[in-house]
Amino acid sequence: MPTNKPPTSRLDQVVADAIRNRQTRESGYREQALKIYPWICGRCAREFTRGNLQQLTVHHRDHNHDNNPTNGSNWELLCLYCHDNEHSRELDAEAARQAGVVGSGKAEVSRATAQPFANLKDLLRKNER
Repeated sequence: MPTNKPPTSRLDQVVADAIRNRQTRESGYREQALKIYPWICGRCAREFTRGNLQQLTVHHRDHNHDNNPTNGSNWELLCLYCHDNEHSRELDAEAARQAGVVGSGKAEVSRATAQPFANLKDLLRKNER
């Protein structure tokens, strides 16, 4: 018989409140998005039915889960795979910015200026003689 005993510490209470708030928030905007948009992934165009609807997620375009306008302008429906891919791309881009591989938007990273074939024409002429 399960018992619902109250949280034993302040941390347990904070975690329980956060989980409850997230579930309430998610159920609200998910239900709204499923009413507004057709049950189709916005990236791969896979269609969903009631049988597999749990595999369709609501993606926040600006990545702010608290930005939930009732007209759905910050949402798009994505399948689990496309949703994971979208977030992976964001993480990869951030890692590249931190590593200095790509520009941060403020200043471009200097590019290689070597010209390996600059004297190729002269080398070919030497070989022809």
